[in-house]
Amino acid sequence: MTEFVPPILEISDAFADPVQPAEFPKTILRYRNQAAAEKVGLADLSEPDWIKFFGQLVSLPDNLHTPLALRYHGHQFGVYNPDLGDGRGFLFAQFRALDGKLVELGTKGSGQTPWSRQGDGRLTLKGGVREILASLYLRALGVKTSSAFSLIETGEALTRSDEPSPARSCVLVRLSETHIRFGSFQRVMAMDERENLARLITHSVTHYHREARDPDMTRQSAALLECIARETGKMIGQWMASGFVHGVMNTDNFNITGETFDFGPYRFLPQSDPNFVAAYFDQQGLYRFGRQPVQGLWALQQLAAALSPLADASDLAEALNVYEPAYQASFAAHSCALLGLESTHLDEDLEFCGLFYAWLTKSQAVWPQVFFDWFGGPASERRADQSPLKNLYNAAEFAPVRQALLARTPDRPERLGAEYFQAGSPTRLLIDDIEALWQPIAEADDWSSFEAKLKEIEALRCAMDWPGAPL
Repeated sequence: MTEFVPPILEISDAFADPVQPAEFPKTILRYRNQAAAEKVGLADLSEPDWIKFFGQLVSLPDNLHTPLALRYHGHQFGVYNPDLGDGRGFLFAQFRALDGKLVELGTKGSGQTPWSRQGDGRLTLKGGVREILASLYLRALGVKTSSAFSLIETGEALTRSDEPSPARSCVLVRLSETHIRFGSFQRVMAMDERENLARLITHSVTHYHREARDPDMTRQSAALLECIARETGKMIGQWMASGFVHGVMNTDNFNITGETFDFGPYRFLPQSDPNFVAAYFDQQGLYRFGRQPVQGLWALQQLAAALSPLADASDLAEALNVYEPAYQASFAAHSCALLGLESTHLDEDLEFCGLFYAWLTKSQAVWPQVFFDWFGGPASERRADQSPLKNLYNAAEFAPVRQALLARTPDRPERLGAEYFQAGSPTRLLIDDIEALWQPIAEADDWSSFEAKLKEIEALRCAMDWPGAPL
């Protein structure tokens, strides 16, 4: 059998720095994603070995001998920043899952790196808990996302301006497809490293977007951009249908496979509001909910600029044209899927979405409740009439929406038999829900509310039964 060599080593000399993990006073296992571990061949690890690898960050056998902090630049709130890179995390391992897909384990809160600037390289326990909840909830909603793989409390007291201090510390390990970001390309373009830009493009095509392969580097660069634009459009369409506000859509927070990652001040909408802002420091509302599709295209335009030394401007512009159709198709299809309805023709689906979301915004109905009440369309009319929102559903303003819902065909309506749909309310992940389950952890180290929320989210995932769900 040929020994597996992590592909990142092909380019790590120019794109990463070897680093050493921090040493922590404690390693207390708080979360283990056993389902993900089964898919990547790590399910049989004992608890001591799990803590050794993902708390003490001892290298996995036959993998990266030393973690790698990747180098990148990026636009942060529209301002170019060349002083970025993995400042409190690193690429820990890269291997193939049992289905053959190339995957990675990356850390957050694992210590200082050459790119930490003045940071301590640590992660608060609350930040780790929030990422676990977000990644699991997004996956339950069918959104392509990285997965929280492990959370280990590390026993340090951290000082933070946005959390009560001292804050508890942790190291998070996340499972994802790739660590390569838009900012990875921006860095080598800014430094005029054409050869390394070509290496990065070839690496990205070889391992992540083989459909873009072309012996001509000019054509291959544009084809790669087209693949990334399509996947990014799909991802943001899923965000918008799910009421997810990422909060920090900087170009270093987009990767080349269209995968949601780097959860910071995210939010899920309580009601439909295009001006909803997740990050308290986004005072101009640059990344507000309704602007996310525009911001996604803007980020892709910056990626196109980074590829421009090796591609024709006209080819790059044409490649970006796939973004809007991909976004529209994803938004329409995912909206129907979240409502348990079959998609029809794109134009009809978009017309339905326009009617549905216009009412959702105007009525200020509770977002999660509406999707829960009307899952399956006509198959749930009786359920909806028993909802806490039944007065809204009986109002004249809802009549056209009801008519449109009843005219749709349910998709696998037998899913309504799942225990999840027998309750009177949906599983939510609003900011108040997160604060409510964090309080007993902070005050009494009581994790029971957190564990209960994980079970609720898993019940939602099982009820939705997404076909071909990724890792």
